[in-house]
Order: sequence, then structure tokens, then C-alpha cells
Amino acid sequence: MATSIARISRRGLTPNLIRRFFAAEAAVARSTEAPKPKLTVSPSPSPDRVKWDYRGQRQIIPLGQWLPKVAVDAYVAPNVVLAGQVTVWDGSSVWNGAVLRGDLNKITLGFCSNVQERCVVHAAWSSPTGLPAETLIDRYVTVGAYSLLRSCTIEPECIIGQHSILMEGSLVETRSILEAGSVLPPGRRIPSGELWGGNPARFIRTLTNEETLEIPKLAVAINHLSGDYFSEFLPYSTVYLEVEKFKKSLGIAV
Repeated sequence: MATSIARISRRGLTPNLIRRFFAAEAAVARSTEAPKPKLTVSPSPSPDRVKWDYRGQRQIIPLGQWLPKVAVDAYVAPNVVLAGQVTVWDGSSVWNGAVLRGDLNKITLGFCSNVQERCVVHAAWSSPTGLPAETLIDRYVTVGAYSLLRSCTIEPECIIGQHSILMEGSLVETRSILEAGSVLPPGRRIPSGELWGGNPARFIRTLTNEETLEIPKLAVAINHLSGDYFSEFLPYSTVYLEVEKFKKSLGIAV
């Protein structure tokens, strides 16, 4: 009877003793472990590392040796993207959300012309028609919102309706109008003084003299409107105002 009781007691006590033994060993090991050294000096960044601000959209994007050129009195909205070989001439305006991608070829926006909201202007390496692959928007041209222009040429005093598409090698001659929602196929030419429209674009009628005289007036009116927007942007930053306000809150003399 005593022998069986001793066996039962050993079976019940042995697991508890083993757990206590290993727990004591772990505590001793933690107490004798050497503390890890703490970094007192933070690593300094490399001085030649370029610091970009990725919080906002970049308006001017240089590609290689090509840097977009914007005239002093041209209005370019804050959320416009100009990349690569883009030239924006005097009095012209590029409105909100437009993208001018000159990564493959040149894009030129002439005097007193405007590219309105959400337009995409691109230029291919080469044109399948053999015509110049660069995109040229000459003076007094109005390009309606949501239009797509690719490797096309628009001569002076023209109106491109909104949601229009101009494909590679297309040509719009001076004093012409393309109706809204039209598609101009590759290599198609709109003769001077005509109204075209449709998908694909077709001849509709000849413009009257009064209509052709209104084309540059529209471009000038948009130019005057862009001046109101342009006046809201200062040629210098206003961060100094926040710095002065912060110093005053701390009781520092400004």
C-alpha cells in the first residue's frame, strides 16, 4: 500500500518539478544576458540624394535633357502635368487636369491658345503617314475639354470641340471648326474655312465670314479669363506668413 502511494506521488510531482526547474533556468539566463547597445547617433542621409516631395502632384516633369518651357505670362493650372519636350508660349493657358506628354516628340502650344480641362496631348515617335509626328497647336486655337490630340497639327484660329479625338498625322487648317465629339482619322485634313464633325469627321458646310471672325475672339476671351486665375497665384511662396504666426504663438519677436 505504501509503495503504490509513493509511486502516485512521484508521478504527480515530477511534471511540476520539471516545469519549475526550466523556469528557474530561463530566469537565470535572462538576468545574465548582456544588454544590447543602443544607437545614440542616427544615420545622416547622403548629401547627394535628391529629395522629392511625393505628397503632391508634380507639375513640371523633366525627362533626360528635356525640360518643359512655360512663358512668364502663360497660365498653367496647379494640377496640370507637363512632361518632356513641351513649350507653352505667351498668353496661352492650360486648364485643370490636362496632361501634355512630350516624352516621345515635341508639343507646342502657340500664342493665346488654350487647352481646356482634362485634355491629353501626346506625340508619337513617327507618323505612319510620313507627316511630322510632333504636335503643333498654333496661335488663337481653342481645344475643348476632354479632347485627345496625338501627333496632329492645328493651324492658327481654329476651334476643336470638346471630347474630340485627333489621330496621328491629322491636319486642321486655319479658320476651321471641328464639332464636339468628332474623331479625325490619321492623315485626314480639314480644309481652311470649313466646319467638320462626326465619327469619322466629315465635311458639313463652309463657315461664314462672321463665324471665322469669332474664332480668335473666343481665344482672346479665354485668355482674359485665365488672367483672373493667374492673379490668384503669387510669384513667391506664402510660407513666411505661417512662420511668423508660429513665432507669435511662442512669444518670439518677429
